[in-house]
Amino acid sequence: MQWNGLKRSFHRVPKITEDPNSKSVIHMNMRWKVWGLIMLLIGSIVPMGFSFAGSNTTQLNQTVLNIDNETREQLISARLINQLDKISSIVEGLEDKLPENSSILTSYEKAENFKEKAIEEYNDGDYYSSILDSLSAMHYYKIVLQEFKEGKEKYNEARERIQGQIERMMGYFRMIERTIKIAESQGLDVSNISQTFNETKDAYRVVLEDLKARDFDKAKEDLKVVQEKKKVLDEEFRELREELAHQNADKIVREFLERTAKGIDFANRSIEYAKGRGVDTTGAEARLAEVEAIYNQVKALAQEEKWDEALNVIENNRETLTGFMRTLNAIHERIVQERMKRNFRGFMGEIGSRMRKDVRALRELNKKGVDTRRAELQLRTAAQEIGMGMRLLKEKKPEQAKMHFAIALRLMNEVEEFIVMHS
Repeated sequence: MQWNGLKRSFHRVPKITEDPNSKSVIHMNMRWKVWGLIMLLIGSIVPMGFSFAGSNTTQLNQTVLNIDNETREQLISARLINQLDKISSIVEGLEDKLPENSSILTSYEKAENFKEKAIEEYNDGDYYSSILDSLSAMHYYKIVLQEFKEGKEKYNEARERIQGQIERMMGYFRMIERTIKIAESQGLDVSNISQTFNETKDAYRVVLEDLKARDFDKAKEDLKVVQEKKKVLDEEFRELREELAHQNADKIVREFLERTAKGIDFANRSIEYAKGRGVDTTGAEARLAEVEAIYNQVKALAQEEKWDEALNVIENNRETLTGFMRTLNAIHERIVQERMKRNFRGFMGEIGSRMRKDVRALRELNKKGVDTRRAELQLRTAAQEIGMGMRLLKEKKPEQAKMHFAIALRLMNEVEEFIVMHS
């Protein structure tokens, strides 16, 4: 029942005019029920964990039982108003921190109005009405505290999300800056992208200043400018990377041939090993045949020093190459699981070797201007998962440990896919 409805029901006590004594008895019984309900309501309305210094509920209840009705109402009313003052002090000044249309501010104003009304009624000696309005004030104060807590949590989440976006944007700017320097050192014209880059950075700096000033409406408008400039920057960056790639096509093709040859050799050995263990390798063999055809085509063009054409073949077949790597990782994972069962030390050695290779590969990509932070984070997380799995094994919880090892393997697979995509 709503508080106002509850208050109205209390005032709808039947009137008995024939027998004053009977009226007194009925009215007294009703008020005893009201006081019992009041004690229950106080417990449910005041926020959990909220304590009032110096309050002694047991003593208060005992005192209430030993005095007459009017004094009892006065005591309860005074105690409630005292508690309202303490709750009010917690949310004091809240209205200055909230926008005009805030639902929290609406509840706060209702709470304050009921509190003032309760104080006036107490001063006028209308303790019964003061009690009811005090309870209504407590109800709205509770809403304020709950909504303020929820709003603070949402604000913190939004702040973390914005911080993440800022960090990603800063990483994006660093990657472009490194690429521009590399391109400039190789004699490429970087005047257009440098101008667009500086304009985008300046526009983004304005957004950061808006956020710092908490002018969110202006930040939204200024962000639109950044997004438009970033579209132009993205396109110019893509063109610059293509130009860089073709200028270094011979190096990229040679690295591709070297890495792919190792991948094909590993795939053949893995497929044979998997077959011996009864694993279905049909899909892996089909992908291997596709990759071997791409490899042979690139190799033939490289032998004729047709580096740009060879690079185009790699780019046009990147999806197939990535799928091949995923298939290899899946087979490798099953093999590793088998080895873990038979030889745990060998399994850990395998993991350590892969991690060291991935770290070196990411370092090389970073030198080329590729943003490797996400992959580096994934690799660190994989190491943490391995550590967690080791601890669980020591605690003799192998099934839980396997879950963490599986997560580590999946993360490492994603890192290795990233390496292949950007190599």
